[in-house]
Amino acid sequence: MFAKAFRVKSNTAIKGSDRRRLRADVAAAFPGLGTDQVSVLVPGKEELNTVKLYAHRGDAVTVYVSGGNPILFELEKNLYPTVYTLWSYPDLLPTFTTWPLVLEKLVGGADLMLPGLVVPPAGLPQVQKGDLCAITLVGNRRSGDKSSLPSIAPLALDPPDLEKEESITADPAMQEDLRCLTLEGEDENGEAQQQMCGRKSLSEASEDSNSRGLNPDPTDSRTLQEQMDELLQRCFLHALKCQVKKADLPLLTSIFLGNHMFSCCPKGRQLDIKKSSYRKLSKFLQQMQQEQIVQVEELSKGVESIVAVDWKHPRITSFVIPEPSPTSQTIQEGSREQPYHPPDIKSLYCVPANMTLLFQESGHKKGSILEGGEVRTIIINYAKKNDLVDANNKNLVKLDPILCDCILEKNEQHTVMKLPWDSLLTRCFEKLQPAYQVSFPGQEPIVKKGKICPIDISLAQRASNKKVTVVRNLEPYGLDPCSVASILQQRCQASTTVTPAPGAKDSLQVQIQGNQVHHLSRLLLEEYRLPRKYIQGLEKAPKPAKKK
Repeated sequence: MFAKAFRVKSNTAIKGSDRRRLRADVAAAFPGLGTDQVSVLVPGKEELNTVKLYAHRGDAVTVYVSGGNPILFELEKNLYPTVYTLWSYPDLLPTFTTWPLVLEKLVGGADLMLPGLVVPPAGLPQVQKGDLCAITLVGNRRSGDKSSLPSIAPLALDPPDLEKEESITADPAMQEDLRCLTLEGEDENGEAQQQMCGRKSLSEASEDSNSRGLNPDPTDSRTLQEQMDELLQRCFLHALKCQVKKADLPLLTSIFLGNHMFSCCPKGRQLDIKKSSYRKLSKFLQQMQQEQIVQVEELSKGVESIVAVDWKHPRITSFVIPEPSPTSQTIQEGSREQPYHPPDIKSLYCVPANMTLLFQESGHKKGSILEGGEVRTIIINYAKKNDLVDANNKNLVKLDPILCDCILEKNEQHTVMKLPWDSLLTRCFEKLQPAYQVSFPGQEPIVKKGKICPIDISLAQRASNKKVTVVRNLEPYGLDPCSVASILQQRCQASTTVTPAPGAKDSLQVQIQGNQVHHLSRLLLEEYRLPRKYIQGLEKAPKPAKKK
């Protein structure tokens, strides 16, 4: 839905009174909708959730989700329909139509100008400055994401004016200050892509494109392709000089790109090989091999690895590691994003009702949370205070009625009279209820009953017979699913989605196309330094290619 990753604050079912208020707000904001249509859009009984989130710039946004799809979102008290709503109500907003070639320019950061519009026989819609509009492509009045898109019959159009089509970069004086809601089209892989603009003009949206790295430096006279070529070379040399060691070889080229080159990309820039002249990593590495910087071999069918690096090559030795500019340092220091530090997780124990008599002498009651050391001390003091230590064998503890009721099974009540210290303590811990404490640097500890759920990594098969990697339970460890998805999207060069986790309240799951367990393992264990015992599913990583 949004161009950059966002952070979810809460996800709750909407109340009946809020549902009625939302229906009234929709009717007021979009008077073209009839009463019946408003009732369908904001259903009376079906599931409807309110998701509060923060966009990448810190804007607080409220999203209304029906049936798993976002239907409306509210920003600064203004209500906007999403692309899913426009599927069902294509006439909800004034619509401007453009050509696929124009879309390519817009995605590259250009402004939408009048010559880039397709004019229907009835003329362009009458809009005022600040009005919401939708922009679609010739052939289908659709908007949406990468899921199955409905085909909505196009408006009747005049034959295309090729001269106008080629003049989208005409005199800036002809630029219209249109306000857009969605902009969609198809990328090189035939996948639909979108950009949400809210109430921003298309020129402002192009500034957002610049920040995403599509047009890294508007003041640079070079083309986007030339700038991307230079960035690719820079990240390549930086990674070899600072990150890759001889012990890392042979190194899968995909790992080299995802874990090393991307991390060397300057802040505020985005490395996109598809927008370089090489188009593919393999073609770029072939060029680097011809320059005798690296040696690449196919160690197994279809899988390439870097097997050798000439670290004495002049291009590597002469490469100067760039220092962050004062401006970028200031931005980074002023950012709310802080480096991730793994939490300190401590196992605790909760006193159940049937063990309160054992702990009440030490001042604890039902539901008291105790550390393991406290439990040991309480049990030892109880035994000594009540003269339960066997006089003939100090390693044995006599069981009084309270201990019998707390730790013995029914069939042991009249047969077990004494227990060794270690057996006594073990049984006590087993009878207590589990709890845990999570402590993050600079924050108050969080104590919860039950066992902390490990981060769960699983593989799923989709209808297209493609595998996806699913990651759940990131939130208890202080990890933002949207941020993790953004990192994995770059490193894996694969599409990612963040959706509500089934059967879990206020929890999100990350889905990454393909088997990406290896990338997850490196991210969680090596970079985030989470203990392995809190991660399950790492064994599902693809087996490494065998050396010839």
